[in-house]
Amino acid sequence: MTGPVEFLTGAALGTRVVVRTRIADGYTDALGYLRSCDTTHCTVETKRGTVSLALAEVVAAKEVPPPPQPRPRRHVGD
Repeated sequence: MTGPVEFLTGAALGTRVVVRTRIADGYTDALGYLRSCDTTHCTVETKRGTVSLALAEVVAAKEVPPPPQPRPRRHVGD
């Protein structure tokens, strides 16, 4: 079994991932597409923009499935 940093450095760019990192008062998650990764940082493109994450702060990471397709809109009166 590989650790989270090994997973990120070995994952194909464009893989949809969730990455948990340590912050001052706990943890935070970044959900999106892996855009780059080197020996110190990885970049994840999220709905809110691109974030750079220090690999030293990563505590968990895994691949996640694609987002669900949007549901069709319901028409009033149907």
